[in-house]
Amino acid sequence: MGTGSASAVSQYAKDDVEAIGLVKFDFLGLATLTILELAKDFIRARRPEHRDFDYDKLPLDDPKVYRLFAEGKTEAVFQFESRGMQGMLREARPTRVEDLIALNAMFRPGPMENIPSFCARKNGKEPIEYPHPLLEKVLAETYGIFVYQEQVMQAAQILGGYSLGGADLLRRAMGKKKAEEMAQQREVFRAGALAQGIAQAKADEVFDLMEKFAGYGFNKSHAAAYSLLAYHTGWLKVHCTAEFYAANMTVEMDDTDKLKVLLEDAKQFGIGFEPPDVNRGVYRFEPVDDRTVRYGLGAIKGTGQAAIEAIVAAREGREGSGGGPFRSLFDFCARVDRQRINKRVIEALIKAGAFDLLHGERAELLASVGLALDWADTQAAHADQAGLFDFGDSHAASTHEPALVAAAPWDVKERLTQEKTAIGFFLSGHLFEQCEAEVRQFCRTRIADLADSREPQLLAGIASDLRVVNGQRGRVMIFKIDDRSEVIEAVASEELIDAHRDLLKEDELLIVQGRVKLDRFSGGLRLDVAQLWDLAGARARFGRYLAVAVNGMPLPLRDLLTQWPARKLHTDQGDLAQGLGVRLKLQRAEATADLDLGDDARFWPCDEALARWRSVAHQGQASIVYG
Repeated sequence: MGTGSASAVSQYAKDDVEAIGLVKFDFLGLATLTILELAKDFIRARRPEHRDFDYDKLPLDDPKVYRLFAEGKTEAVFQFESRGMQGMLREARPTRVEDLIALNAMFRPGPMENIPSFCARKNGKEPIEYPHPLLEKVLAETYGIFVYQEQVMQAAQILGGYSLGGADLLRRAMGKKKAEEMAQQREVFRAGALAQGIAQAKADEVFDLMEKFAGYGFNKSHAAAYSLLAYHTGWLKVHCTAEFYAANMTVEMDDTDKLKVLLEDAKQFGIGFEPPDVNRGVYRFEPVDDRTVRYGLGAIKGTGQAAIEAIVAAREGREGSGGGPFRSLFDFCARVDRQRINKRVIEALIKAGAFDLLHGERAELLASVGLALDWADTQAAHADQAGLFDFGDSHAASTHEPALVAAAPWDVKERLTQEKTAIGFFLSGHLFEQCEAEVRQFCRTRIADLADSREPQLLAGIASDLRVVNGQRGRVMIFKIDDRSEVIEAVASEELIDAHRDLLKEDELLIVQGRVKLDRFSGGLRLDVAQLWDLAGARARFGRYLAVAVNGMPLPLRDLLTQWPARKLHTDQGDLAQGLGVRLKLQRAEATADLDLGDDARFWPCDEALARWRSVAHQGQASIVYG
C-alpha cells in the first residue's frame, strides 16, 4: 500500500506472471521525458510561431539533426551522450532514424563487435552480404547484420517455416542456451528449411548465426522508442538550443558536475548565460532569447526552492511589500519572507554573484549580511509597533539604510573560489585566466587540442577533484586539470604525491608533463604525470632569464637575491641550483647593453619576488624571457 494512497501495489516475479497468462510490462521513469516536457513549455511560452508545438509533428528526415549526430555533438542527447557513442556516431554518420535505432541497439556488449562492419557497409567501404538471399528484406535496413530479436524471429519464419509464436519460443530458447532444447529446435529449423530447398549445411550455418545474435540481440521496439526520444532531443539541440539547455540544466541543477559539462557544451553551441540575479532569476533555468539562458537561482548551493520562491514572490509583490526590483541588500532583507530565507541563503546568493548588479563588491556585501538582517528586523518591529500605537514618529526607528560594512575587496582568485563554493564551479571567470598569457609562452598545447600520443606532453591548468586511491602499484592520486579549453583526468604516482604534497591542492595552478593515452573506461584521454611544477617552478624550469631595465639606476641586488634565493635540488650528481637568471638591460641613445649576472645571481621567481623586481626596475620593466 503506497503511503498516502488507497492504491494496492503488489509485485510478482515475471516468470510467475507470464505462467498464469498475464502480460509483463516494464515501466521506465526517464528524466528525458521531463526534459522534453519542460522544453516544450519553454518553446510554447517564448516562440509565438510554435504555440502548438508537438513532438509528434516533427519531421524525421531533418538533415541538420542528422548532421549533429554524424558529427558526434551529442552531449545531453538521450542515449548518445557518452564518448563511446559519440565516436561511433562519427564513424557511422547516420542519415535516417533507422540508423539511430540500429546504433542504439548495437552499443552494448556482444553486438558491439558488429559496429565497425555496420559502419563500413553503411558508408560503402564494405560489401553488403546476406546469410541467405531470402533474408535480404529482413536484414536490408541493418546492412545484412542481425541486430534485433525481431530479425531472428523473422528469419525463423522465412527460412524455417515457424509460426510467429513458434519463432518467439525459438528466440527464448536461444537466449536460455539449453542444449537439449536447442537440439530440438535445430531439427525443426532444418526441416522447415529443407521444405524450401535449403541444404542442411546452409540451414545450420544460418541457425548458428541466429543463435549467436539471439543471445544478446536487442528488442527493436525498445530501441526504436529510445531512438525517437534521442531524435527529439537532437532536434531541440539544433533548432531550440536555448530551450534545450534550460530544460536540461533545470533537471540536472542538483548535479554540479553535470551542470558544468552542460555549461561548457552550451558555449560550444553559441549559448551565453545571464549570471544569477536576485532581480531577474527564478528557481529554474530559463531561455531569455535564442542565444541566452538565465541562470537558475535554484542551482545555487544552500538555497532551496522555498527560498527562491519567496524571493520571486517579494519581487512580484505577492508578499504585501509592494513588489518591484530590490534596490539594495537591506531592501532585500526587509522585503523577503524571513520564514523562508536565512543568513546562509543570502550568503550563498552573494558568493554566486546574484547581488552584483546591486553592489559590485561581494566582500562588503558578505560582511554586511548580519547588519542587513538586524536592520530588517528593526524595521519590521517598528512597523508592528506603529500599527499598535500610532503616536507619531518621534520615537520611530530610522528607515534610512546604513552603509555597508567596509571590507577589503576580493582579488580574482578569492572571488572565484567563493563563487565555486556556491555554484560548484567558476561561472563569472576562470582561475586560469590570471596566468594564461604567461603560461602559453612555454606551454602552448591546449587540452582541447590533445590526441593520443607516445610523445610527452606539457600541459597546464587548474587542479580539481583530487583523490588518492590504492592502485596495483601503490597509492596514486587522480585529479582533473582544467585550462578553460577542456578538462583532462591525470594520474600521479605515490612518489610524486610525496614529493609535491604542497602543490597538489584544489584550485591550484599546475604545470604537468607526461604521456597522454586513451582511457578505455571513460572513452576519453588520460594523462600519466611524470613531472609537475607550480608556476614559480615552471618559470625556473622553462624561463631563460629575467630581463630588468636599469638605465643607470642602482638596484638592491644583494637584498633581492638574499630574500628569494635559488633552491637546491639534491641529486645523485650533486646539488643543482633551481632558479631564474637575471639580465640587466641598459639603454642609451647611442648604445644598448645587456649584462648577464651569471649563475650565482639566480633567484626563485615567485610572484612576490617578481613584484619586487618590477618595483625597483626602470619604469617597472622586468619580465621573464621564454623560448
